[in-house]
Amino acid sequence: MTDIVIRSAVADDIPAIVAMLADDSMGVDRESPDDLEPCLAAYERLRDDPHQHVMVAERAGTVVATLQLTIVHGLSRRGSTRSIIEAVRVHTSERGRGLGQRFVEWAIEESRKQGCRLVQLTSDASRADAHRFYERLGFTGSHIGFKLPLGP
Repeated sequence: MTDIVIRSAVADDIPAIVAMLADDSMGVDRESPDDLEPCLAAYERLRDDPHQHVMVAERAGTVVATLQLTIVHGLSRRGSTRSIIEAVRVHTSERGRGLGQRFVEWAIEESRKQGCRLVQLTSDASRADAHRFYERLGFTGSHIGFKLPLGP
């Protein structure tokens, strides 16, 4: 894993990120590698927000994983700061080699550096393998999440 570089995403990484989001049992119905324009616009908004970190892991110059780390300041928990890890994806050619663990551990450490007192994430209820993965990393299933779609 010493040949893996974790860095902030740049606009040129968006096609690879979108492809990984679409190459997923859940993403196949909601993502398309052809939808680059709205994703590039979203990336520009994220890039300009200091609390948003769109990250990639690359091997030999090729993007092989991605995640988004969001820093949230709040009043609860005595005004503590927390982070949210989302959109964790590892390219199919890299799965099972420890990259996902290394990448999430990077996000946890970055959260500490950002002064966070809590790291949270959500995982779809149907993703039993992902749940075991996050539990191995010390996360606990402590809440029930709710969503309300607001449009297309």
